[in-house]
Amino acid sequence: MARVPSKTLHYKRSNFATQLPVAFRYTLSHAWLAEVSAGRWRVGLTKFATRMLGEMVDHGFDTEPATPVQCGQILGWVEGFKAISDLYCVGEGRFLGSNPDLKKKIQLITKDPYAGGWLYEFEGRPDPRSLIVEPYRDHLDRTIELLLAKQKL
Repeated sequence: MARVPSKTLHYKRSNFATQLPVAFRYTLSHAWLAEVSAGRWRVGLTKFATRMLGEMVDHGFDTEPATPVQCGQILGWVEGFKAISDLYCVGEGRFLGSNPDLKKKIQLITKDPYAGGWLYEFEGRPDPRSLIVEPYRDHLDRTIELLLAKQKL
């Protein structure tokens, strides 16, 4: 397993806990973006997203490497035990490809979400609506509060 970046923000709410890498950016749909080199971004699902999907079963990409991409464009899909979800582009630029390790070990998405379980890479600019760690933490609080309120109904 790859190592989670060393600087993290501990997050715990109700029965959910995670370590959010401080240097990453996050989307409202619970994806993360990490700049691996100038203008090259690696994208994955947060631990919260993987918990909502359940244990990973399969995934696929309909987008070929070197294809121009835009924010919100569907690139592929991921299937968990609980749900299936489209995978959206979280930046603008050029799709570079998916994580080859997931073909052999799909469980990396769940077991190592912030490192070895990354989904795809793109070259370009991240979605300007993506958040740094503190506003994402606040969004996660609101999301979990809504889920807890629905459970009480």
